[in-house]
Amino acid sequence: MSNPFKKEEMEDNIEDVKTAVGEADVVVSNDQQNNETEDIVENTDLEEKYEKLNNQYIRLAADFDNFRKRQAQERESLLKYGGENILKKLLEVLDNFERGEKANETVDDCEKLKESFTLVHKQLLDVLLKSGLEVIESEGKEFDPNFHEAVMQTPTSEYPEHTIISELQKGYKMGDRVLRAALVNVATQE
Repeated sequence: MSNPFKKEEMEDNIEDVKTAVGEADVVVSNDQQNNETEDIVENTDLEEKYEKLNNQYIRLAADFDNFRKRQAQERESLLKYGGENILKKLLEVLDNFERGEKANETVDDCEKLKESFTLVHKQLLDVLLKSGLEVIESEGKEFDPNFHEAVMQTPTSEYPEHTIISELQKGYKMGDRVLRAALVNVATQE
């Protein structure tokens, strides 16, 4: 059997194949380099986005921490100095009490003493009412356990059942918060 290809032709073909394979390696190598370059660019973009988001997160966390500290300081200040305005107003009432004490030493007329006492009481009540204090209405109203505390019950036919006959101690509230419930006498059926 004889080989239809000559040795020289085969060597040329081998060289052509080697050249083609070498060029293919170069093309594959270029594709790999392009892919690697694209990966590097993509990783760089992701790292930049990560850094940007991380910096935003750090700034936001710092802002929140500052806000929290500022709120704590304001809350502490409010608790410490919240009653300052009302105390300033009450100082005037205190001054009037002191003036009344001095005047009582020389007053012989009980009516003047009574009048002075009434004026100071009215002034104190006005200061408290302007500061948000409210008197809980009781007498003649229906008993409400949210605002009244029944310390007595009186059987009677003069008032409907659960009606407050008399107020033994005034109750006060501020807004919707009860500071002290009114102590009352409540009517019951005979």
